Amino acid sequence: MSLKNWDNKTWLSSPSYIESFNNFLLKQVKLNKNSHILDIGCGRGKILGSLSSKLNLKRKSIGIDIESHKDRDKRIIFKKIDALKFLKKNKKRFDLILLKQTIHLFKIKDIKTILELSKTFLYPNGKIIIFTLDPNNNEIPTFLIMKKKLEKAITRDKNIIKSIWYSFEGKFVRSFSYKVKISKKKYMEMVDSKYISVLLGMSQKTISSGLDEIKRKYKKKISFKDKLICLVLNR
Repeated sequence: MSLKNWDNKTWLSSPSYIESFNNFLLKQVKLNKNSHILDIGCGRGKILGSLSSKLNLKRKSIGIDIESHKDRDKRIIFKKIDALKFLKKNKKRFDLILLKQTIHLFKIKDIKTILELSKTFLYPNGKIIIFTLDPNNNEIPTFLIMKKKLEKAITRDKNIIKSIWYSFEGKFVRSFSYKVKISKKKYMEMVDSKYISVLLGMSQKTISSGLDEIKRKYKKKISFKDKLICLVLNR
């Protein structure tokens, strides 16, 4: 099953979130109008499109994803392709290769290959920047079954981060946090549309039961911090 709704009319696609995220990103890597950027798992490409406009890039950035959306951003070059297939055929170089909340979607055996290939396509001062849920300070609102699956996924994320950390030299970690304020009704709609990967594969009966739990558990207005770990790999 594909993750179709992670950036579809959520805080992740809001102008405020995108501006905050890109401001943080630009503190981690030096980019200018001549920079070349690749986003692996770009979704609708709204973050990459906004970044392209912010930098007034001379050339369109490339965004790849296995899901093609009708409302994808027109400011980027979008390619519907698997990351490994793209990298094995690629001949371009990049100043930034971004993986935002997508690294966990790959098979463990493929992650190292993807990152090793990516490093060969970086310019001398280029960087690979990986964002994933903060495994130690997660505040995502959940219901019981969702929480258990999220905890299991976060344990896997910890192992991925640890593996990357020990496999690559020239790296450092930062933390990104965004204050989310959302109505319970809107958040329940997001859960119902399976906006996060741990919800994929759940039956409608399980989702409906979870929605009832969220309805009882949270107030009309939900506030929490969306916290991410930012892992930066130098060339």
